[in-house]
Amino acid sequence: MNHVLHVVGARPNFVKAAPVLRALAQRGARQTLVHTGQHYDRNMSDVFFAQLAIPDPDVNLDVGSGSHAWQTAEIMRRFEPVVVGRKPDLVLVYGDVNSTVAAALVCSKLGIRVGHVEAGLRSFDRTMPEEINRVVTDQLSELLFTPSEDGDANLLREGVPKERIHFVGNVMIDSLIRLLPAAKSCARNGIPEPFALVTLHRPSNVDNIDNLRDILETLTRMSEKLNVIFTVHPRTRQRISEFNLTCRNLRLLEPVPYIEFLALQSRAAVVITDSGGIQEETTYLGVPCLTLRTNTERPITVTAGTNILVGDDRERLVAELVNIFTGKSKRAQTLPLWDGRSAERIADILLPM
Repeated sequence: MNHVLHVVGARPNFVKAAPVLRALAQRGARQTLVHTGQHYDRNMSDVFFAQLAIPDPDVNLDVGSGSHAWQTAEIMRRFEPVVVGRKPDLVLVYGDVNSTVAAALVCSKLGIRVGHVEAGLRSFDRTMPEEINRVVTDQLSELLFTPSEDGDANLLREGVPKERIHFVGNVMIDSLIRLLPAAKSCARNGIPEPFALVTLHRPSNVDNIDNLRDILETLTRMSEKLNVIFTVHPRTRQRISEFNLTCRNLRLLEPVPYIEFLALQSRAAVVITDSGGIQEETTYLGVPCLTLRTNTERPITVTAGTNILVGDDRERLVAELVNIFTGKSKRAQTLPLWDGRSAERIADILLPM
């Protein structure tokens, strides 16, 4: 394996790619890093790259935002000449964003091998764009690196040959373990405890005025009992403004860098989210997580972790909060291979010693 090209496009990809880049570098691999620019806030991207010790991208496609079709097509159009010119032996793609499937499609047309890091996850909800990206990418990939054993089962059921599937553990947890000491030494920035940490960005929660109003009203009710820290995604902030909604008694923060957000998660009494990766991080940290979704592609966080799916049932959300604050929260089990060495296992497979 002489030349590995990595494709990242969104902040969760950065967290997953960082330990793999490091593990392959330690073995002297030739590597190319392509940033599609899907998350185009350069300030936030730069901070993530610095904190995660990721080298500057060799190529930035600067795609920016757009509809799913436009963004996927534009990434493909701009990525194809890069991969033709660079001639990698393997392209590694991460997670389930549009950059992931776009790069996999280009490589499959060109006959270039694809490895998918975080393969096999399924929500079984085809209304989620990420689910389409996951299914298609897994079918196009020759090497499938799964974070949990349910991923292996999903791929086998879909007809993926067993020899292509490699259960390596969760690379997001590699980054968390490495940077948790730095997160714990972060200044508290005047945020009093206990507090609930909130993140929301999925269209089903923020693009519907009634749903978003209900969520904000429920959070306001919560704020009478504990502090509510809401890191507001740009999409969510835009909708709050468009819908002329109020966020009374909620402390609103701009999106924060990785280490600072990890610090907030580790100190939170509860995290309320619709994010996939946060369900995993809170499980490792042992922090209760209430997910405002009816399904998850990470069911291990529910069956063996701290995660509870509350869907759009606001009374269930309040009831679960009561359980948490009366000592009835879930306890996480130790999950197999979530040990900070997942990237090393990937390196073992790609570049055996």
